Amino acid sequence: MTDPVAAHDLAPDVSFDGGDLDCGNGLLLLIRKHIDPLPRGGLLEIRSTEISVDEDLPAWCRLTGNEFISWTKVKKQRSFLVAKGKLAERSAPSPAPARVPAQAVPAAARPARSPVTPPPIPPLAVMGIGSWPRPRWMVEAMHAYVEGRLSEAAFQETADDAVRLAVAAQEKAGADVVTDGEQRRDSYASFVASRLDNCQLIPLTDLLPLVDHPEEFEAELRALDIPAGDVRHPAVFGPLARSRPLVAHEVDF
Repeated sequence: MTDPVAAHDLAPDVSFDGGDLDCGNGLLLLIRKHIDPLPRGGLLEIRSTEISVDEDLPAWCRLTGNEFISWTKVKKQRSFLVAKGKLAERSAPSPAPARVPAQAVPAAARPARSPVTPPPIPPLAVMGIGSWPRPRWMVEAMHAYVEGRLSEAAFQETADDAVRLAVAAQEKAGADVVTDGEQRRDSYASFVASRLDNCQLIPLTDLLPLVDHPEEFEAELRALDIPAGDVRHPAVFGPLARSRPLVAHEVDF
């Protein structure tokens, strides 16, 4: 842990006050809520009066790959400056994902569909089960949407293109029953959680202060075949509610 400085050399892009919350009692949820929408290299200021944050926040930064820049302390009040990713990425523009163009149909122009009777499925029918491989631009859009950097409308438009490609590939292969390939869903749980009120998707690394045996949990995270920061888990921070459909938009398309 570095010594506190008199003042931050850099101005934050976003600031919030965590009060006396510690990392295991809700502060990490607030950090994730504010840091996710920032671009790589974006600066977040966390104000806190909780002494344990002095040690826990730098440890969280090391584990999640975010850069701890500096901190100040005036009596009980602390101010921490954290860069999303590395500060050196701040001036590097993010390349736009290369998307396969497709003719999108505006939602308002889609006619209402009457219930139809599905055709009979022959014995030993060929059909896909589970997720269809996603194009790279769809994976990038999914991460951007979960982190709050891509709007709902833009995400659904991108997902519509991915579904069109998945369906076309299945039809070309002669599948008897085609599916959307779960192009909009990154896991069996998070696609529901992302559409519930007061439910937030946080990386597994953010759960470290909340578990009973952090050393064992950290060892499990390091054993994953993908970075733990890329795997998100639903976290509830208020009464659960549903103000929008969960899957009606998928069925409609």
